[in-house]
Amino acid sequence: VQLQASGGGLVQPGGSLRLSCAASGFTLDADVIGWFRQAPGKEREGVSCLSTSDGSTYYADSVKGRFTISRDNAKDTVYLQLSSLKPEDTAVYFCAAALRLAITTIGDLRSPHMDYWGKGTQVTVSS
Repeated sequence: VQLQASGGGLVQPGGSLRLSCAASGFTLDADVIGWFRQAPGKEREGVSCLSTSDGSTYYADSVKGRFTISRDNAKDTVYLQLSSLKPEDTAVYFCAAALRLAITTIGDLRSPHMDYWGKGTQVTVSS
């Protein structure tokens, strides 16, 4: 059972990237699939997530309006489109899945709640 995150890279401020999170060994039928990020010297924070039961999406205030989470069921892949990137978006981004989690706000997206994690992908926003 693995989650594989990819798509990170170096981008200039205002640029865009699309991160992918592909599942292998199981289907992404978890209750919640989310993206976290961790910048140097900072705690890991929940950025965005998707509830598979009703398709609801949630975003941290810091990325709302700039990031978009989506899912391709046929490919068992979840995407995070990053747009209008800022230097403060620089971090290692992780995808994770929670098999059973009731979520109503982005605040419910917490590391201890997640059952599976992918290896991170580095996003660097710099001119």
